[in-house]
Amino acid sequence: MQFNDLNKQYKSYQPEIDAAIQGVIDSSSFINGQEIQLLEKELAEFAGVKHAVACSSGTDALLLSLMALNIQPGDEIICPAFSFIASASMVSFYKARPVFVDVSPLDFNIDPAKIEAKITTRTKGIIAVSLYGQCADFDTINAIARKYDLWVIEDGAQSFGGIYKGKRSGSLTDLATTSFFPAKPLGCYGDGGAIFTNDEAKAMKLKLLRSHGQEKRYIHKHIGINGRIDTLQAAILRVKLKYFEREIAIRQEAAMHYAQLLEGQVLLPKEAEGRKSVWAQFTVMIENRDQVREKLAKKNIPTAVHYPVILPKQEAFRDDVLTNEKYEVAGLLAETVLSLPIHGFITSEEIECVAQALIEAIKENQ
Repeated sequence: MQFNDLNKQYKSYQPEIDAAIQGVIDSSSFINGQEIQLLEKELAEFAGVKHAVACSSGTDALLLSLMALNIQPGDEIICPAFSFIASASMVSFYKARPVFVDVSPLDFNIDPAKIEAKITTRTKGIIAVSLYGQCADFDTINAIARKYDLWVIEDGAQSFGGIYKGKRSGSLTDLATTSFFPAKPLGCYGDGGAIFTNDEAKAMKLKLLRSHGQEKRYIHKHIGINGRIDTLQAAILRVKLKYFEREIAIRQEAAMHYAQLLEGQVLLPKEAEGRKSVWAQFTVMIENRDQVREKLAKKNIPTAVHYPVILPKQEAFRDDVLTNEKYEVAGLLAETVLSLPIHGFITSEEIECVAQALIEAIKENQ
């Protein structure tokens, strides 16, 4: 059993993916090929925004967004305490300061009720991660941002395809980012990412920034980076995007099946009202996690822990966190979360096998 069966996915789309790759090779347009412009158009239409800017990774999507917003050293950016490091590390990379906020026990996303207490005169914006595939509470987050004249970035690295009150992840904030890392709900065969916006000026600036700030060949308007996506990856993503809705539906059915089988056995993830998760991860909360995980591994059932160390406890952020600050929910999650296999090709038999093995492992540890 695979945690995320990319090989099964490839075999299902193999003729189209192989043809797409061969088309790029035949054209020799490996950099800035037409597949990139076509992908950007299709991504924007899917997300329901005017502009999508494809780039080299989800991390670079965050970095480019901060560059477009003219972040300065010493600026403060609100970030969730429980997430992958990129949502905060790109702030530090820019010599600004990530200010961590605890997360909600309901959806594991940044807790809007705790944001205002962390806002100071140096606060410029909020990066809200839509964790595990479910969008954060953006109505409340955006209202806080308007009150204090802040911008908001949705880090949608795990939530592309998710829905919040009828709108897609990627269309809910000033700027939004996603990742096309292979294991994401929509993944390429290497690194890739994208930025979404309805602001034409920002979209144009982002396109310059991802290519060394170059307005035309050897004429540079901004200081930028080499943040382009490869044409090969764009071609692969265009094939996968055609089938993405079908894979999302399978993930949602899998999550419901897991929930039915595991009800009363573990603390289950819940979709908040008005939200539809893309289920990048199906993550439960469990006592004796490491022992249970070890028993599952002996039965060849793969699991993952996202994330075992909260961001304020990472050495990389030791200068950004006050010693008396507490992040109780994030800390509890770090000790108890366990992600189970889920993907767009998982079968009912596989789900039942995982659930039964998990229940047995829990009983053995009681």
